[in-house]
Amino acid sequence: MKVNKLLEEIKYDLSFISTHSLQPKWYKFLKVLILVGFLAGYLLLFGLSATAVFFVAFLFLSFLVHMLYRTKTNRFKRSWLDFVVVEENNEIRAKSIGKFYYSAIVLNAILSLAISQALS
Repeated sequence: MKVNKLLEEIKYDLSFISTHSLQPKWYKFLKVLILVGFLAGYLLLFGLSATAVFFVAFLFLSFLVHMLYRTKTNRFKRSWLDFVVVEENNEIRAKSIGKFYYSAIVLNAILSLAISQALS
């Protein structure tokens, strides 16, 4: 039973991530390109093990940020910090996200760099 619940929650989050309008579609695509480009450069400079540690640490820290926002916004249905939710046409939708979220992502990258360098 718990596995089914977990899968449903993951599907819910993936649906939210793929359909939200918090960022333009081109920006969502650009983020992936930036991460892939960064990982390729990091791989060339520091090798596979440091890159793997960076990637795992970054994903884990980003997951923690995601879960914090998910919890505090009641599954992205309530405003919290820089996450703004509005009701339009009897429908609740996320409107914007800002400096706190992006600051957390930058902090995740810095911490991941430090962790990967310390462990390799």
